[in-house]
Amino acid sequence: MSADTFRSVEIERTSVGRYVVRNARGGSMSMGTGDDGDFTPVELLLAAIGGCTAVDVDLITSRRAEPGQFSVTVTGDKIRDETGGNRMRNLRVEFAVTFPAGADGDSAREALPRSLRQSHDRLCTVSRTVETGTPVEIVDTGSGAD
Repeated sequence: MSADTFRSVEIERTSVGRYVVRNARGGSMSMGTGDDGDFTPVELLLAAIGGCTAVDVDLITSRRAEPGQFSVTVTGDKIRDETGGNRMRNLRVEFAVTFPAGADGDSAREALPRSLRQSHDRLCTVSRTVETGTPVEIVDTGSGAD
């Protein structure tokens, strides 16, 4: 993999069911099991799906006008499927975006449906990865005693 394509995060356990996630740029956030205010992995998946499309849509439409409102709600159902495994279904990303009156706002409103389609069809790495069902490899690289 080249430096242009490689992405990574590191996850470190801080206590039972609590973790800190770090990226290569120095950012960090807490993640947990849902027993407290920390995001769960499923919530982070929903945030990644919505956030990816939000960035795409924002970059395209805000060139035309600054939105008055820009909010995204991502929902889905966590189920146990017929094989007994957990997964999400009925994923839905809802945008509530408004722009000011006038020519610039009209231009942004006109670009909104197209930007949503572009994000879904080709720009958003996260939702496209989920929809294509990319395999995930789980590897143990250091089992054993300390």
